[in-house]
Amino acid sequence: MADQDVLSNLDKLKDLAKEYKQLEPIVMAGKEYIKILNQIVDCESIIDTDDSELKELAYEELVINKQRKLELEKELKIILLPKDPLDNKNIILEIRAGTGGDEAALFAADLFRLYSHFSEKYNWDKKLIASNEIGIGGFKEVIISLKGDGAYGMLKYESGVHRVQRVPDTETGGRVHTSAATVAVLPEAEEVDVEINDTDLKIDTYRASGAGGQHVNKTESAIRITHTPTGL
Repeated sequence: MADQDVLSNLDKLKDLAKEYKQLEPIVMAGKEYIKILNQIVDCESIIDTDDSELKELAYEELVINKQRKLELEKELKIILLPKDPLDNKNIILEIRAGTGGDEAALFAADLFRLYSHFSEKYNWDKKLIASNEIGIGGFKEVIISLKGDGAYGMLKYESGVHRVQRVPDTETGGRVHTSAATVAVLPEAEEVDVEINDTDLKIDTYRASGAGGQHVNKTESAIRITHTPTGL
């Protein structure tokens, strides 16, 4: 990361910083695991001596080290599992009120506040993209973007239908209502530069149809452009 070519390339530096952050816990756990293995060997060698006092201390330490060895093995098995390449993506989070009327809209607002507080805990950048708010403080729909390390990985399993059973603020009779809201967690797409060659474009002109004045059906005012390699 200290290479001058890397320092002059902000995108490359950002990618390497993310990779370093992912590898650091693996390296730290690996170093501790090697240290524990060496300590176990030392303890076992002391136990083979004739010094009863040292043997007792070594045995106690051996038990502790073996327990820590098992814990580290579990940790390493988890952190060495293949990662989803999308886990570090920023996300678009969509919350929509489902069945339940006004109470569902209030539940959607509760979910919005929950995810907002969660994002603040991890210092993610939050931006409101769109919302459809009702008068009592609920949302029929709210869409936000969350930008931060591991955003998609932490929230991707939130996608789906969320339900709540409670006595809503809108209920005067004290009856329990069931309300639902849907949550969609979408990884943010990266911006890419697309180069389109003129030779790959097919341009067709047509005479427009329908109401539109004197020039309709007289001039070729409708245009269709097709990208030949993709058919788009």
